[in-house]
Amino acid sequence: METMYYIGLDVHKRTISYCVKGVSGRVYAEGSVPATRFELDRWMKTMPQPWTAAMEATVFTGWIYDHLRPHATALKVAHPLMLRAIAAAKKKNDRIDAKKICDCLRCDFLPECYMASTAIRERRRTLRYRNLLVRQMVQMKNKISMLLMEAGVCYNKQKLHKAGYFRELLATNPDINEGLCSLLRVCRETVVRLQRTESALVRSLERDSLLVERVERLMTIPAVGPITALTWALEVGEVQRFSSIKKAISYCGLCGAEKSSGSTVQRTPLSKQRNKHLQTTLIEAAKMAPRNSPELAMLYDKEKQKGNANRATLAVARKLVAYLMAVDRGQRNFQVVETSDCIAA
Repeated sequence: METMYYIGLDVHKRTISYCVKGVSGRVYAEGSVPATRFELDRWMKTMPQPWTAAMEATVFTGWIYDHLRPHATALKVAHPLMLRAIAAAKKKNDRIDAKKICDCLRCDFLPECYMASTAIRERRRTLRYRNLLVRQMVQMKNKISMLLMEAGVCYNKQKLHKAGYFRELLATNPDINEGLCSLLRVCRETVVRLQRTESALVRSLERDSLLVERVERLMTIPAVGPITALTWALEVGEVQRFSSIKKAISYCGLCGAEKSSGSTVQRTPLSKQRNKHLQTTLIEAAKMAPRNSPELAMLYDKEKQKGNANRATLAVARKLVAYLMAVDRGQRNFQVVETSDCIAA
């Protein structure tokens, strides 16, 4: 029977520290290797076989994971927030971090996190870049409004960012001088360029063969448009990894954390341990959902009667998560089944 070797990797931008141990905990090798594909190939040739490795989730983890995965018996990624024992240690350096990750892997104490496939992560990168463009677009629109307010120019807020009204405003308003006019034109050109790029990215994802069927199914849910459907598909990855709706709601950041000690139970506001991209998208969709779905409108009104509109929005967002999971798991279009007591998906 072959002996399994366990490798802990502490990943950084320029170097990767490693520690190799056997089942008994004996250290076979440790050191560091430059964080390049060529050096990793050289390093893997020196490793004893067979081996399994673990690393902490960082911005650099993706390409390292893809490069090492074909050569490892198993490759795991640890949740950074669950590795607090490393951060809380009195003495901390890369060599010690690699050892502790190795020990967690060897003793089966590693807090493993989900690692999406390479194809999903590549498309997720595109969608998150689209989100960056939207934030920049909003910033530029706000800048246009601020420039006009600084100059004391009166304008129609609802029509400001429409091309025809904007051109007419620059041409006819006497309060806009030449210097301000040039700045406003630059801002407007930037907004238009960002809008075109954003639209092209969304179209490319909607037509992607890996996503097209799944996105079309998800869009049969009321109040779920292409952005919500794409965000769910790419951020969740495999929906089967959630064993219950409660776990999916927690992942989306639509519930608070719980702190219990003895008979004392304290519920906190929305937890920061969440997928922020899903949380933002679902809450925005929940704000528009009552306009598109009678069932969600009833749910919103029922929760709002308790006195808090924000809680009502969260209740609608949680219901959207339930709808999305039902459609995604069943791989069928959304249907409303009416019963005598409730309305369910």
